[in-house]
Amino acid sequence: MSDDMGLVFKALRYSAEKHNDQRRKDSRSSPYINHPIQVADTLWQVGGVRDAAVLAAAILHDTIEDTDATPAEIEREFGRDVLGLVMEVTDDRSLPQPVRKQLQIEHATGLSTRAKWIKLADKLCNISDLIKFPPDDWSLQKKQEYLLWTEKVVQGLRGANKALEERYDKALKEGKLKMGVSKTGR
Repeated sequence: MSDDMGLVFKALRYSAEKHNDQRRKDSRSSPYINHPIQVADTLWQVGGVRDAAVLAAAILHDTIEDTDATPAEIEREFGRDVLGLVMEVTDDRSLPQPVRKQLQIEHATGLSTRAKWIKLADKLCNISDLIKFPPDDWSLQKKQEYLLWTEKVVQGLRGANKALEERYDKALKEGKLKMGVSKTGR
């Protein structure tokens, strides 16, 4: 167990360093590191996930996309298992955003169960933040579109973790109600 905790704390330290100068887009401009910590905590608290590699990968899930971290560095520091999970949930930033978003929908069903847990927790945290502290520069339409897009991604993740899915569904329902999204769309 101590080795497992060591891996998680190492991931926290590494991710905090990599995201050091980054802020979230939320209305509070929260430190970016809050997000990966929230994803890992959601896996632990809501999803009941006790797999140290999954928790470490959750903490590292945005490092390759959003920092100068490389796959080789992640593998060297955290091993092939953690790297594999991080890569499963990492978007190719060389592609335009609409393509990346569509690929998340298309690839969701093919993710490993462990990667689905991370993706579920990530989407749950993102919509929870969107409901509580939406970016100041996002229009109502953009918020509505984001909610509907996450719903499509999560559809492909279903069956991986009932507790995470139920919490996501509850948050999505709250978000749709707050943002005026009908059952058939906007």
